[in-house]
Amino acid sequence: MATDFQGERPKPKVPRFEAAAGFSTTQERSDLMRKIRSKNSKPEIALRKALWHFGFRYRCHVKKLPGNPDLVFSKLKIVVFVDGDFWHGHNWPEKKLKIKSNRDFWIPKIERNIQRDGEVNAELARLGWRAIRIWEHELNKEFGPTAVRLLRILGEATGHLDFLFE
Repeated sequence: MATDFQGERPKPKVPRFEAAAGFSTTQERSDLMRKIRSKNSKPEIALRKALWHFGFRYRCHVKKLPGNPDLVFSKLKIVVFVDGDFWHGHNWPEKKLKIKSNRDFWIPKIERNIQRDGEVNAELARLGWRAIRIWEHELNKEFGPTAVRLLRILGEATGHLDFLFE
């Protein structure tokens, strides 16, 4: 097994998802999975609109930074990732038990994603950036409090919190 960039933990070996490896799926499931977006999801767009409304300017999906962050505030050296609950392992110990099909693929896949998120956070910190990760369900179900939390962090970084009280 290959080790991660710090040589601490072995990287999970993720097999290719193909029939030759023993994995299969229905056409209906395949069509649903194809519709899942990695960029410009509805929660991400809603968050961007709220931040823009409060005067925060950002870049989207900057490929020059580790992890290709969803939002980049260059002047503040802050990046924001909007992580999908399934893909990035929200509540992973409990969710792992609920995976019924193609477990030999999905469990290493999600565990590698979780590990990669940690590696990206560490690399960004090494480069002097602050990484903020927001779960997709937080934006879907608790948009207001989540947006206010992020606005407060950005406001503290700029030294201006007065926009929160307008």
